[in-house]
Amino acid sequence: MARLGNVHVGVLEEYEQQKERYEFLTQHRDDLTAAAEDLRKTLQHIDRVARRLFRETFDEIREKFQVTYARFFPGGEADLTLEADVDPLESSIEITARPRGKRLQSINLLSGGERALTAIALLFAIYQVKPSPWCILDEVDAPLDDANVERFLRVLREFARHTQFIMVTHNKLSMSAADTLHGVTMAEEGVSQLVSVQVAEQAIDDAAG
Repeated sequence: MARLGNVHVGVLEEYEQQKERYEFLTQHRDDLTAAAEDLRKTLQHIDRVARRLFRETFDEIREKFQVTYARFFPGGEADLTLEADVDPLESSIEITARPRGKRLQSINLLSGGERALTAIALLFAIYQVKPSPWCILDEVDAPLDDANVERFLRVLREFARHTQFIMVTHNKLSMSAADTLHGVTMAEEGVSQLVSVQVAEQAIDDAAG
């Protein structure tokens, strides 16, 4: 016993303390490991659901886009495509269109009016998939010439049977197609005034006059 030297009488208590701390840290580690695994599985599930919903929505919008584009450009065709061998959630979307008599090409290579109408067709396609009671269009007709404005208004009238459209425009053709016009004037500096006209009623009054 003498050769063993002094005996640390508190060693058992210290051992129990260290053992308790070790068990606590081990349990904490196991909890974190389990939580990380649960999180990994949750993220995998979210990714699967997101890919499925994205694909379903993309396919539906693509179908609506093809039909709607043909309403703007009878005899034409358009398509939406994803990059090959790329995660759909990370893929870019290629928009191609072919007005009648032309070849299929990227939207970036179309003329200004064709590009604008193609974008509007896509907007309406998305809107058909996720409709709402009303929709605001802010000067979407600005880049269009008269012929393309007429195309746009023809399709807009069809959609207006089921949806109320509020359209900001400076185009006289678009104004003439409205049911009601709301104009903002400035009679004096810094003071705006709203003027409303029922277009149909005004047309009847003008005809009677």
